[in-house]
Amino acid sequence: MSMRSLLIYGFVLLSFSYSSKASDNKPLTDTAAAVVFNDYLTYLTLPNVATQSASDIQKVAEWTAEKYGEYGIKTQLLDNEGMPMVYAEYAFAGKDAPTILFYAHMDGQPVNAELWDQKSPWQPVLKVEEDGKWVEKPLSLLKNQYDPNWRIFARSASDDKAPIMMLLSALHTLSVNQITPSINVKVLLDSNEEGGSPSLAEVIEKNKDLLSTDAVVMLDGPMHPSNAPTVVFGHRGATLVKLTVYGPISDSHSGHFGNFIQNPAFMLSSLLASMKNDKGQVTIPRYYGDAPLSAAETQVLHTIPLDEDALLTRLGVAKPESVGDNYYEAISLPSLNINGLSAASTKAVRTIIPAEATASLDIRTTKEAHSSRQIDLLRNFIKSKGYHIVDEVPSPELRLKHDKLIRIQTTKGTAALQTQLDAPVGLWAKEALESARGENAILIPLMGGTVPTAPLVTSLKKPVILIPLVNADNNQHAPNENLRIGNFYSGTQILYHLLTTPYPQ
Repeated sequence: MSMRSLLIYGFVLLSFSYSSKASDNKPLTDTAAAVVFNDYLTYLTLPNVATQSASDIQKVAEWTAEKYGEYGIKTQLLDNEGMPMVYAEYAFAGKDAPTILFYAHMDGQPVNAELWDQKSPWQPVLKVEEDGKWVEKPLSLLKNQYDPNWRIFARSASDDKAPIMMLLSALHTLSVNQITPSINVKVLLDSNEEGGSPSLAEVIEKNKDLLSTDAVVMLDGPMHPSNAPTVVFGHRGATLVKLTVYGPISDSHSGHFGNFIQNPAFMLSSLLASMKNDKGQVTIPRYYGDAPLSAAETQVLHTIPLDEDALLTRLGVAKPESVGDNYYEAISLPSLNINGLSAASTKAVRTIIPAEATASLDIRTTKEAHSSRQIDLLRNFIKSKGYHIVDEVPSPELRLKHDKLIRIQTTKGTAALQTQLDAPVGLWAKEALESARGENAILIPLMGGTVPTAPLVTSLKKPVILIPLVNADNNQHAPNENLRIGNFYSGTQILYHLLTTPYPQ
């Protein structure tokens, strides 16, 4: 992040001179949103788990393309081995006008229906908060009224079907009112983002001319907890690691061999515990990077509004780890997380020393602390603990030669993104969002999660920003995912202003 960017960002957040009134176009966007909202409810009934059914994704893609087409928007399916992506275009700003590519994804996370507080995650449910609990109400209530704080519960209600339909609402606002946009609009809807977008780079390369643009806006992620208009300039990357520690050649009787041979579950637990101290800080040398956050960067991160007590209450924990001075500083640094542990079974209890123990980890990376660097540091740390690293299940000869054996398997995911805060696309988005809502936009340099921006940056070679439109407490990726209805309307308004705000050239 350049010093110039930091100064601009600090000025934006600290300035209280901004006094624009909320848009007088809100009645137009609300009318369009009310029409498209019914289609959004239908959209939620379509299962969309790409990792489970390619045919479901085919149906979702066809439905999305047809629905956009019904509203007069040019669409086509982009071939992608049975799970097509959707391309849409609304080019009425003129041939010399800038072009912005909007990216979102049609697929969603798998569901465990038993954990949802409704009959089916694929049937949208209206709920109203009463006495601190969400109470189901008939959808028919929405025919004559809506309260912005009411919510729709369903899989992909927020991530990411809502932004797709909000964008359709904004385009419908332009079309039905014969309003000329300030930019030409292109849309790319991914079909397997939740699966890591394995084919996104190939689809972009095959359609590079079609997808040519001046900048990319990703419609994904949650807004700031205050629900104020939010622009995100980057995100951490992600790398997956699987560690397997080997013990006896097969499960062995704990009575006959306990106290005699090492238990790989204890070995792995000890190794993992050594990777962090009691404050939650990673103990692997140089893990957080050779150049920690500068004083200027830290100051910028501290200017972002944050109610930490409310965040801890929502998460149900007493205190945060001490990696950063606050939440935003913490998620600007690389992280090391255990997301799974396994050694024999806790259901069918057997008194054995397991043959092996496994842990799955995820590493969140930054531009400097990139995937290859962090994996090398992890490997060196494990070696320093006396482990011999193998590439496959160890042979009997290796087992007799080394008392500590471990296999390390890695899957490199998306690289981190950091767009400069003074990039034209960011300044344009800030102006549009503040015009839409009549309040200062919150600019976030880096969000903690990961989205597949790398193929867009690498192939299109244009700046990328994220504009989240859904409520922060939407339970994405979890049971009872939901969308605050007011966000559907405010998201439509924000996107309308993006489409009608002149882009700097």
